Amino acid sequence: MKAKQFKLIIPADVKAWLEAEAKKNLRSQSAQIVSCLRAEMTKGEQAQSPQGGA
Repeated sequence: MKAKQFKLIIPADVKAWLEAEAKKNLRSQSAQIVSCLRAEMTKGEQAQSPQGGA
């Protein structure tokens, strides 16, 4: 997998939450963001499948 880097500007309260979640889950902040995004991707895929939302 080839990773891409980009600048992300987020509100201070979101940053604080991210820091706490990453620490709680023993992840880097980047890994925590990827984990959250992948969870949302999975939810989206399930909702689009014929049996996913019903």
